[in-house]
Amino acid sequence: MSELFQDLAFGPADILLPQGCEYGKWAVVACDQYTSQPEYWQRVEEYVGTAPSALRLILPESCLDGPSVETDIMEINNTMARYLREGRFRTLPDALIYVERTLHSGAIRRGLVGKIDLEQYDYEPGSDTAIRATEGTVMSRIPPRVAVRKNAPIELPHVMLLCDDPEKTVMEPLAARKDRMELLYDFDLMENGGHVAGWLVDEDGKAAVSAALRALNSREAFQARYGLKEPMPVLQFAVGDGNHSLATAKECYERQKKLTNQNKWAELPARYALCEVVNLHDESLEFEPIHRVVFDVKVKDLLDALRQAFPGTHDGEGEGHVLRYVWAEGEGAITVPHPGQQLAVGTLQTFLDSYVKEHGGSIDYIHGDDVARDLGRRPGNLAFLLPPMGKSELFPTVIHDGVLPRKTFSMGEANDKRFYLEARRIR
Repeated sequence: MSELFQDLAFGPADILLPQGCEYGKWAVVACDQYTSQPEYWQRVEEYVGTAPSALRLILPESCLDGPSVETDIMEINNTMARYLREGRFRTLPDALIYVERTLHSGAIRRGLVGKIDLEQYDYEPGSDTAIRATEGTVMSRIPPRVAVRKNAPIELPHVMLLCDDPEKTVMEPLAARKDRMELLYDFDLMENGGHVAGWLVDEDGKAAVSAALRALNSREAFQARYGLKEPMPVLQFAVGDGNHSLATAKECYERQKKLTNQNKWAELPARYALCEVVNLHDESLEFEPIHRVVFDVKVKDLLDALRQAFPGTHDGEGEGHVLRYVWAEGEGAITVPHPGQQLAVGTLQTFLDSYVKEHGGSIDYIHGDDVARDLGRRPGNLAFLLPPMGKSELFPTVIHDGVLPRKTFSMGEANDKRFYLEARRIR
């Protein structure tokens, strides 16, 4: 980290930007989107064609279980190396990029791209590091991602971190000075992804960001913001999107540490990970629920098991956790009174994990009501439509209770997710 950002968990990075290519074909959406809609990725494949693209540098999660996954990963690594040899990237040394993403709704989401120190991040429940996960990490999802990353020469992030900055002191002031900064990119994204523009933050801007982060994350400000009576470790950032990708980066770094003398750890490129920081209080930021769709089950049997799983459960909406569902024969709701979990998603996830383990079937996590409804209406499927979580609940919950149930919330719908654009060397 540069001196300005010493001891902070986030700071500037040597950022790689593609050059000599069409950005509209280069940038593609996060790999963990549209996992049950292969037709989306087929359209992207046809649109990109033979053009240089981040599509050639990532593996959509819908392909992780494919028959040629090892060959696919090898081809990705080879393409990364080839793009580096060909000078496909421009290097921005010690850089922060201020980003404005115009969403499909027309709202603008402001962000700041830089790197985090993985020594200050831990995804384990109950961790007290400066950067913490917001959801439970599914350990079985880490090895296939490690396989993609472990030999990769560069990373392309879709990780978005949240800072709790109600007074809007960190990145929002950059909007007022963007006319004095170098415009790096400004283009429309594919597949109704909206528009994105990015500016290289100048030295005065970096100094302002550093000062704002230090003030925001002082122990005194932290204690006051959350009304803490006893001193607690400061939570600087919570992971909003890309929890498993960041956990994968952490795992790869930990592996390299075992092979490296401790006094060289700070020099390891893998110690850091490129991320975009977004203010939790950005007006464009809406927490969308992540719905559950269960595939290849006997729907009536599953609903009967759900009714029997919790005392007092009844059909229809009432007091407690209301679990609304859609299937081939219609829609309905089941209410679980006096639930043992804080959130409806926790009640449902506990049941579904147990049911699928015993009876078979599979669960997918779906962004968007319409997509979930469409999938749920197909024979043998069942969709549960979950309510959104309030933004103000996030940081206090992580501070006091640890991680939320996995896939509790999403920051916007699938086409509003982060698109791959910037990159960074990790070897």
